[in-house]
Amino acid sequence: MKPVKLMKLIHVDEYSSTPKYMQLTNSILRAVEAGNLKKDDMLPSINELSYELDISRDTIEKGYRRLKKLGVLVSVPGKGYYIANSDFQRTLKIVLLFNKLSHHKKIIYDAFIKAIGENVAVDFYIYNNDYALFKKLLNAKKEDYSHFVIIPHFLEGGENAYEIINTIPKDKLVILDKKVPGIEGEYAAAYENFEKDIYEALDQARAQLSKYHTIKIIFPERSYFPKEILRGFYKFCQQYAFSHKVVSNIAEEPINKGEVYINLMEDDLATLIERMISLDLKIGKDVGVISYNETPLKKIILNGITTISTDFNKLGNLAAEMILTKSKRHVEVPFSLTLRASL
Repeated sequence: MKPVKLMKLIHVDEYSSTPKYMQLTNSILRAVEAGNLKKDDMLPSINELSYELDISRDTIEKGYRRLKKLGVLVSVPGKGYYIANSDFQRTLKIVLLFNKLSHHKKIIYDAFIKAIGENVAVDFYIYNNDYALFKKLLNAKKEDYSHFVIIPHFLEGGENAYEIINTIPKDKLVILDKKVPGIEGEYAAAYENFEKDIYEALDQARAQLSKYHTIKIIFPERSYFPKEILRGFYKFCQQYAFSHKVVSNIAEEPINKGEVYINLMEDDLATLIERMISLDLKIGKDVGVISYNETPLKKIILNGITTISTDFNKLGNLAAEMILTKSKRHVEVPFSLTLRASL
Protein backbone atom coordinates (compact mmCIF):
# COMPACT_ATOMS: atom_id res chain seq x y z
CA MET A 1 0.00 0.00 0.00
CA LYS A 2 1.05 3.60 -0.33
CA PRO A 3 2.27 5.02 2.97
CA VAL A 4 0.00 8.06 2.77
CA LYS A 5 -3.12 5.89 3.15
CA LEU A 6 -2.12 5.00 6.69
CA MET A 7 -2.82 8.57 7.81
CA LYS A 8 -6.55 7.86 7.57
CA LEU A 9 -6.15 4.99 10.03
CA ILE A 10 -4.15 6.82 12.70
CA HIS A 11 -5.97 8.77 15.39
CA VAL A 12 -4.09 10.83 17.99
CA ASP A 13 -6.51 12.27 20.53
CA GLU A 14 -5.25 15.51 22.10
CA TYR A 15 -7.73 15.06 24.97
CA SER A 16 -6.48 11.59 25.85
CA SER A 17 -3.86 11.16 28.58
CA THR A 18 -2.57 8.06 26.82
CA PRO A 19 1.02 8.79 25.71
CA LYS A 20 1.06 9.66 22.02
CA TYR A 21 3.45 6.84 21.12
CA MET A 22 0.90 4.39 22.56
CA GLN A 23 -1.93 6.06 20.66
CA LEU A 24 0.13 5.62 17.48
CA THR A 25 0.84 1.94 18.13
CA ASN A 26 -2.78 1.28 19.17
CA SER A 27 -4.04 2.86 15.94
CA ILE A 28 -1.76 0.67 13.82
CA LEU A 29 -2.64 -2.45 15.80
CA ARG A 30 -6.36 -1.73 15.41
CA ALA A 31 -5.83 -1.38 11.66
CA VAL A 32 -4.02 -4.74 11.59
CA GLU A 33 -6.76 -6.43 13.63
CA ALA A 34 -9.47 -4.95 11.35
CA GLY A 35 -7.68 -6.18 8.22
CA ASN A 36 -6.97 -2.65 6.99
CA LEU A 37 -3.23 -3.32 7.20
CA LYS A 38 -1.87 -6.60 5.86
CA LYS A 39 1.45 -8.42 5.85
CA ASP A 40 4.09 -6.63 3.75
CA ASP A 41 2.14 -3.34 3.66
CA MET A 42 4.51 -0.40 3.87
CA LEU A 43 4.26 2.19 6.63
CA PRO A 44 5.29 5.86 6.34
CA SER A 45 8.78 6.86 7.35
CA ILE A 46 9.42 8.41 10.74
CA ASN A 47 9.87 11.83 9.14
CA GLU A 48 6.60 11.55 7.19
CA LEU A 49 4.59 10.55 10.24
CA SER A 50 6.21 13.23 12.36
CA TYR A 51 5.25 15.87 9.78
CA GLU A 52 1.70 14.62 9.13
CA LEU A 53 0.79 14.11 12.82
CA ASP A 54 2.76 17.10 14.11
CA ILE A 55 4.44 15.05 16.82
CA SER A 56 8.13 14.51 17.49
CA ARG A 57 10.40 12.02 15.76
CA ASP A 58 11.22 10.53 19.16
CA THR A 59 7.52 9.76 19.70
CA ILE A 60 7.23 8.03 16.32
CA GLU A 61 10.44 6.08 16.93
CA LYS A 62 9.20 4.93 20.34
CA GLY A 63 5.92 3.76 18.82
CA TYR A 64 7.66 1.91 16.01
CA ARG A 65 10.06 0.27 18.49
CA ARG A 66 7.07 -1.04 20.46
CA LEU A 67 5.50 -2.45 17.27
CA LYS A 68 8.79 -4.14 16.39
CA LYS A 69 9.00 -5.63 19.88
CA LEU A 70 5.48 -7.03 19.45
CA GLY A 71 6.57 -8.63 16.14
CA VAL A 72 4.11 -6.60 14.08
CA LEU A 73 6.63 -4.31 12.36
CA VAL A 74 9.92 -4.92 10.61
CA SER A 75 12.40 -2.40 9.20
CA VAL A 76 14.28 -3.05 5.97
CA PRO A 77 17.46 -0.93 5.65
CA GLY A 78 17.20 1.47 2.72
CA LYS A 79 13.56 0.61 2.05
CA GLY A 80 11.45 1.43 5.11
CA TYR A 81 9.01 -0.12 7.56
CA TYR A 82 6.68 -3.01 6.72
CA ILE A 83 3.96 -5.03 8.47
CA ALA A 84 5.60 -8.32 9.43
CA ASN A 85 2.61 -10.10 10.97
CA SER A 86 -1.07 -9.50 10.24
CA ASP A 87 -2.33 -12.33 12.48
CA PHE A 88 -1.88 -10.18 15.56
CA GLN A 89 -4.88 -10.08 17.93
CA ARG A 90 -5.18 -8.45 21.36
CA THR A 91 -7.68 -10.01 23.73
CA LEU A 92 -7.53 -7.11 26.22
CA LYS A 93 -8.55 -3.54 25.40
CA ILE A 94 -8.60 -1.47 28.57
CA VAL A 95 -9.64 2.08 29.35
CA LEU A 96 -8.34 3.83 32.45
CA LEU A 97 -10.56 6.63 33.80
CA PHE A 98 -8.63 8.58 36.47
CA ASN A 99 -9.96 11.60 38.34
CA LYS A 100 -6.77 13.66 37.98
CA LEU A 101 -3.20 13.52 36.81
CA SER A 102 -0.74 13.75 39.70
CA HIS A 103 2.52 12.20 40.86
CA HIS A 104 0.55 9.55 42.73
CA LYS A 105 -1.76 8.71 39.84
CA LYS A 106 1.29 8.38 37.59
CA ILE A 107 2.72 5.79 40.00
CA ILE A 108 -0.54 3.81 39.68
CA TYR A 109 -0.52 4.17 35.88
CA ASP A 110 3.14 3.14 35.50
CA ALA A 111 2.71 0.13 37.81
CA PHE A 112 -0.41 -0.95 35.89
CA ILE A 113 1.22 -0.64 32.45
CA LYS A 114 4.28 -2.59 33.60
CA ALA A 115 2.18 -5.37 35.17
CA ILE A 116 -0.45 -5.75 32.43
CA GLY A 117 2.11 -6.64 29.75
CA GLU A 118 2.83 -5.65 26.17
CA ASN A 119 0.10 -7.40 24.18
CA VAL A 120 -2.67 -5.14 25.55
CA ALA A 121 -4.35 -1.96 24.31
CA VAL A 122 -4.65 0.69 27.03
CA ASP A 123 -6.32 4.08 26.65
CA PHE A 124 -6.01 6.63 29.44
CA TYR A 125 -8.43 9.50 30.18
CA ILE A 126 -8.55 12.14 32.91
CA TYR A 127 -11.95 13.59 33.85
CA ASN A 128 -10.68 16.23 36.33
CA ASN A 129 -13.07 15.20 39.15
CA ASP A 130 -15.94 16.32 36.88
CA TYR A 131 -18.88 13.92 37.04
CA ALA A 132 -20.45 15.27 33.83
CA LEU A 133 -17.21 14.68 31.89
CA PHE A 134 -16.80 11.25 33.50
CA LYS A 135 -20.32 10.28 32.40
CA LYS A 136 -19.72 11.60 28.87
CA LEU A 137 -16.45 9.68 28.51
CA LEU A 138 -17.94 6.48 29.89
CA ASN A 139 -20.97 6.62 27.61
CA ALA A 140 -18.74 7.24 24.59
CA LYS A 141 -16.39 4.36 25.41
CA LYS A 142 -18.78 1.79 26.86
CA GLU A 143 -18.86 -0.61 23.90
CA ASP A 144 -15.20 -0.39 22.93
CA TYR A 145 -13.32 -2.09 25.77
CA SER A 146 -12.86 -5.43 27.50
CA HIS A 147 -12.20 -3.73 30.87
CA PHE A 148 -12.80 -0.42 32.63
CA VAL A 149 -10.45 0.66 35.42
CA ILE A 150 -12.01 3.56 37.30
CA ILE A 151 -10.80 5.86 40.10
CA PRO A 152 -14.10 7.46 41.23
CA HIS A 153 -13.49 10.87 42.88
CA PHE A 154 -15.78 13.81 42.07
CA LEU A 155 -16.12 17.42 43.20
CA GLU A 156 -19.91 17.17 42.96
CA GLY A 157 -22.51 14.82 41.53
CA GLY A 158 -20.58 11.75 42.61
CA GLU A 159 -23.47 10.50 44.70
CA ASN A 160 -25.02 9.32 41.42
CA ALA A 161 -21.86 7.71 40.06
CA TYR A 162 -23.08 4.20 40.87
CA GLU A 163 -25.90 4.58 38.31
CA ILE A 164 -23.63 5.02 35.29
CA ILE A 165 -21.05 2.56 36.65
CA ASN A 166 -23.79 -0.07 37.00
CA THR A 167 -24.27 0.03 33.22
CA ILE A 168 -20.83 -1.59 32.81
CA PRO A 169 -20.85 -5.42 32.82
CA LYS A 170 -19.31 -6.37 36.16
CA ASP A 171 -16.82 -8.80 34.62
CA LYS A 172 -15.33 -5.74 32.87
CA LEU A 173 -15.15 -3.48 35.93
CA VAL A 174 -12.22 -2.68 38.25
CA ILE A 175 -12.73 0.04 40.88
CA LEU A 176 -9.57 1.61 42.29
CA ASP A 177 -8.82 3.71 45.36
CA LYS A 178 -12.39 4.29 46.60
CA LYS A 179 -15.41 2.00 46.90
CA VAL A 180 -18.66 3.43 45.55
CA PRO A 181 -21.88 2.60 47.45
CA GLY A 182 -24.63 1.27 45.20
CA ILE A 183 -22.54 -0.68 42.69
CA GLU A 184 -24.27 -4.02 42.22
CA GLY A 185 -22.97 -7.47 41.37
CA GLU A 186 -19.56 -9.07 41.59
CA TYR A 187 -16.69 -6.91 40.40
CA ALA A 188 -13.01 -6.30 41.20
CA ALA A 189 -11.90 -3.54 43.58
CA ALA A 190 -8.69 -2.38 45.26
CA TYR A 191 -9.36 0.47 47.62
CA GLU A 192 -8.38 2.56 50.63
CA ASN A 193 -10.34 2.52 53.88
CA PHE A 194 -10.13 6.27 54.41
CA GLU A 195 -11.72 6.49 57.86
CA LYS A 196 -9.75 3.61 59.35
CA ASP A 197 -6.51 4.57 57.62
CA ILE A 198 -6.19 8.09 59.04
CA TYR A 199 -7.33 6.94 62.49
CA GLU A 200 -4.73 4.17 62.65
CA ALA A 201 -1.96 6.38 61.21
CA LEU A 202 -2.56 9.06 63.84
CA ASP A 203 -2.76 6.39 66.54
CA GLN A 204 0.67 5.10 65.51
CA ALA A 205 2.02 8.67 65.78
CA ARG A 206 0.39 9.29 69.19
CA ALA A 207 3.71 9.54 71.06
CA GLN A 208 4.97 12.23 68.68
CA LEU A 209 1.61 14.03 68.64
CA SER A 210 1.53 14.22 72.46
CA LYS A 211 3.90 17.21 72.51
CA TYR A 212 1.28 19.30 70.63
CA HIS A 213 -2.09 20.50 71.94
CA THR A 214 -4.06 20.99 68.68
CA ILE A 215 -4.39 19.03 65.45
CA LYS A 216 -5.66 20.82 62.34
CA ILE A 217 -6.50 19.15 59.04
CA ILE A 218 -6.49 21.24 55.86
CA PHE A 219 -9.60 20.14 53.95
CA PRO A 220 -10.70 22.57 51.20
CA GLU A 221 -14.44 23.24 50.95
CA ARG A 222 -14.64 22.19 47.29
CA SER A 223 -12.73 18.95 47.54
CA TYR A 224 -12.92 15.51 45.95
CA PHE A 225 -11.37 13.96 49.07
CA PRO A 226 -13.71 11.49 50.79
CA LYS A 227 -15.52 12.76 53.90
CA GLU A 228 -14.53 9.49 55.59
CA ILE A 229 -11.11 11.09 56.18
CA LEU A 230 -12.77 13.67 58.42
CA ARG A 231 -14.70 10.99 60.29
CA GLY A 232 -11.48 9.15 61.12
CA PHE A 233 -9.82 12.44 62.10
CA TYR A 234 -12.67 13.40 64.46
CA LYS A 235 -12.74 9.94 65.98
CA PHE A 236 -9.04 10.04 66.86
CA CYS A 237 -9.07 13.59 68.25
CA GLN A 238 -12.13 12.98 70.38
CA GLN A 239 -10.88 9.66 71.72
CA TYR A 240 -7.53 11.11 72.83
CA ALA A 241 -8.82 14.58 73.82
CA PHE A 242 -6.91 16.63 71.24
CA SER A 243 -8.21 20.06 70.38
CA HIS A 244 -8.90 19.93 66.67
CA LYS A 245 -10.10 21.96 63.72
CA VAL A 246 -10.87 21.57 60.02
CA VAL A 247 -9.19 24.35 58.02
CA SER A 248 -10.55 25.20 54.58
CA ASN A 249 -7.97 27.87 53.62
CA ILE A 250 -4.44 27.54 55.02
CA ALA A 251 -3.39 30.87 53.51
CA GLU A 252 -5.64 32.67 56.00
CA GLU A 253 -5.47 30.36 59.04
CA PRO A 254 -3.54 31.64 62.12
CA ILE A 255 -0.59 29.34 62.86
CA ASN A 256 0.59 29.02 66.47
CA LYS A 257 3.06 27.03 68.54
CA GLY A 258 1.78 23.68 69.71
CA GLU A 259 -0.23 22.92 66.56
CA VAL A 260 0.07 20.01 64.13
CA TYR A 261 -1.16 20.38 60.54
CA ILE A 262 -2.30 17.56 58.26
CA ASN A 263 -2.36 18.51 54.58
CA LEU A 264 -3.97 16.57 51.73
CA MET A 265 -3.03 18.75 48.75
CA GLU A 266 0.52 19.48 47.59
CA ASP A 267 -0.19 23.19 47.03
CA ASP A 268 -1.34 23.51 50.64
CA LEU A 269 1.88 21.90 51.87
CA ALA A 270 3.97 24.53 50.08
CA THR A 271 1.85 27.36 51.51
CA LEU A 272 1.96 25.84 55.00
CA ILE A 273 5.74 25.44 55.10
CA GLU A 274 6.32 28.89 53.63
CA ARG A 275 4.13 30.49 56.31
CA MET A 276 5.73 28.51 59.16
CA ILE A 277 9.18 29.60 58.05
CA SER A 278 8.08 33.23 57.73
CA LEU A 279 6.75 33.09 61.32
CA ASP A 280 10.12 31.71 62.51
CA LEU A 281 8.47 28.54 63.83
CA LYS A 282 10.68 25.47 64.08
CA ILE A 283 8.99 22.59 62.25
CA GLY A 284 9.11 19.43 64.33
CA LYS A 285 9.48 21.38 67.58
CA ASP A 286 7.19 24.43 67.68
CA VAL A 287 4.76 23.07 65.10
CA GLY A 288 4.24 19.75 63.37
CA VAL A 289 3.46 18.71 59.79
CA ILE A 290 1.92 15.49 58.47
CA SER A 291 1.41 15.21 54.72
CA TYR A 292 -0.82 12.85 52.75
CA ASN A 293 0.84 10.78 50.01
CA GLU A 294 4.48 9.77 50.04
CA THR A 295 6.78 11.33 47.41
CA PRO A 296 10.59 11.25 47.06
CA LEU A 297 10.79 15.00 47.73
CA LYS A 298 9.16 14.65 51.15
CA LYS A 299 12.09 12.54 52.29
CA ILE A 300 14.35 15.56 51.78
CA ILE A 301 12.36 18.74 52.54
CA LEU A 302 13.28 20.19 55.97
CA ASN A 303 15.12 16.98 56.91
CA GLY A 304 12.00 14.99 56.09
CA ILE A 305 8.22 15.44 56.11
CA THR A 306 6.15 12.85 58.00
CA THR A 307 3.71 11.18 55.61
CA ILE A 308 0.65 8.97 55.70
CA SER A 309 0.12 7.18 52.42
CA THR A 310 -1.33 4.21 50.64
CA ASP A 311 0.83 2.00 48.43
CA PHE A 312 0.22 3.40 44.94
CA ASN A 313 2.38 0.75 43.26
CA LYS A 314 0.21 -1.88 44.93
CA LEU A 315 -2.95 -0.27 43.53
CA GLY A 316 -1.63 -0.40 39.97
CA ASN A 317 -0.32 -3.95 40.32
CA LEU A 318 -3.57 -5.19 41.85
CA ALA A 319 -5.65 -3.69 39.02
CA ALA A 320 -3.54 -5.50 36.42
CA GLU A 321 -3.53 -8.75 38.41
CA MET A 322 -7.32 -8.73 38.78
CA ILE A 323 -7.79 -8.30 35.03
CA LEU A 324 -5.25 -10.98 34.10
CA THR A 325 -6.66 -13.51 36.61
CA LYS A 326 -10.33 -12.53 36.08
CA SER A 327 -10.61 -11.92 39.80
CA LYS A 328 -13.66 -10.37 41.48
CA ARG A 329 -11.87 -9.80 44.78
CA HIS A 330 -12.20 -6.69 46.93
CA VAL A 331 -8.81 -5.84 48.42
CA GLU A 332 -8.09 -3.17 51.03
CA VAL A 333 -4.72 -1.67 50.12
CA PRO A 334 -2.20 -1.12 52.95
CA PHE A 335 -1.80 2.38 54.39
CA SER A 336 1.33 3.40 56.27
CA LEU A 337 2.83 6.11 58.48
CA THR A 338 6.39 7.26 57.80
CA LEU A 339 7.74 9.28 60.73
CA ARG A 340 10.27 12.01 59.94
CA ALA A 341 11.63 15.21 61.48
CA SER A 342 8.52 17.35 60.74
CA LEU A 343 6.68 15.74 63.65
